[in-house]
Amino acid sequence: MKAAAKRSRNPASPGNAIAASVTSWASLNERDLELPRRDRYGDLCWTRATLAAVAAILKNPAYAGAFVYGRTRFRPPKREGALPQKAPRPMEEWRIVVKDRYPAYIDWPIYEKIRSVIRDNRAEYMRIKTRGAPRNGELLLHGIAWCARCGHKMYVRYKGGGEYVCNHLRTQEGQPTCQHIRAAHIDAAVGDAFLTALAPAELDALSRSRRVQQQTNNALRSSAERELERKRYTAALAERQFNRADPDNRLVASELERRWEAALNDVRAAEEALARQTPPKAITQVAISKELNDKVISLTGRLPQIWGDETISDAHRKALLRCLIEKVVLDRGERDLALARIVWRGGAVTELEVKMSVNSVTRLTRGTEMRERLLTLARDGVPDDKIATILTREGHRSPRCADKVLPITVGRLRRAAAIKVTAQRSRWEHDDSYLSPPELARRLEIPVNWLYVQIRTKRLLIDRQPSGAYLFPNTPSVLHAIGDLRNHVIAQLDLRICQPNKEGHQHG
Repeated sequence: MKAAAKRSRNPASPGNAIAASVTSWASLNERDLELPRRDRYGDLCWTRATLAAVAAILKNPAYAGAFVYGRTRFRPPKREGALPQKAPRPMEEWRIVVKDRYPAYIDWPIYEKIRSVIRDNRAEYMRIKTRGAPRNGELLLHGIAWCARCGHKMYVRYKGGGEYVCNHLRTQEGQPTCQHIRAAHIDAAVGDAFLTALAPAELDALSRSRRVQQQTNNALRSSAERELERKRYTAALAERQFNRADPDNRLVASELERRWEAALNDVRAAEEALARQTPPKAITQVAISKELNDKVISLTGRLPQIWGDETISDAHRKALLRCLIEKVVLDRGERDLALARIVWRGGAVTELEVKMSVNSVTRLTRGTEMRERLLTLARDGVPDDKIATILTREGHRSPRCADKVLPITVGRLRRAAAIKVTAQRSRWEHDDSYLSPPELARRLEIPVNWLYVQIRTKRLLIDRQPSGAYLFPNTPSVLHAIGDLRNHVIAQLDLRICQPNKEGHQHG
């Protein structure tokens, strides 16, 4: 018991090292796992985890088996008469480093990575050029966006719409703002590139995440077991001291009895903490493995859906992105294209051309060409929506739409050129197996505006077709479900899985 207790009291015990590296101080306190610290007299004591204690463990090279001397230096006093203060040295300036001096719980490359992550998460990332810790906020490239023109870090600005701003030269030298870029299209392009790069390794990443989670649970349980063993030893020691005390010395006996009782209470608390970490049901490892493997396989290919899930926090998305991306260098460009150079971990580079929103057709790279082609088709009597489809197929786009030409853009340019159409579209053409909102309203004898209100309030979930129309499956089950929604039998109806495969389009 004494030997086991001495091992558990060792500040460099593997359980403490693993727990400190995979959990935060808040998680340690939630599980009632204490950390060894020295009190003011130099004696070893076990206390609740603090941020300083966890940081000291993570930055201690002894856990990597290394003896280090010269990690600090004295900084000259800032004012006359003041005492010099200690300041940490960078790792490359440590005076003596002797590796493999102690039993290592983590290898040296992992220790260096931990140090780099800690340094990278410092809040002074604008001054020391680190990325900073991932924070909540919609903009995806916070802390990793750099300016391609001046080479300085860009910061985020949410006022007036999210954008990345290079303001270093303005704040430091009084020069004009270098550039600012709207973030929506940039974030979407970088996110798509990240998911594309991660897709081949998606299944392997999910399996590896499962193994890491299992290792974390095992480390936490091992720490809880050692904590219980240490407190049991303390309680046994208090019991022996009480039994050896002289009964006639009542003050000493009373104090020893109080210590024994406190130690027993600590043992009960540690046993309860260990019981909370034990699974409620005894499930065999084979059953767990099969169940988790089935879940992992079912998640394959669903990473984009998980990425876009509203329950995933912005900080988690940024943390995932930084696992593969070192930084993104941005250049607004002259017209409607922005350049984004993604620097991946390992040094690989991906160049992206991102289509940005502009104010008018004249600001588009192919704006003049699109306008001439549009007016030619309009003079030939081609309807607006057909013109929009033709121009989209030829690679054109509207000023505020990144992937297609909108019929409203065609109509605006046609009217500006004083070109009239011979016949306007009057209804949507679709297959007989689907109903338009007016047709559905007539069939069920309900107001058509009621359908649009339900769609707008998200009580009726249905996707709009590329042509802009809503089409409802003409089946008895759908008609009955909409009747139930009308009569408040159900609170919400989802028809998004029943959409037509072929695009609806207008018919003149």
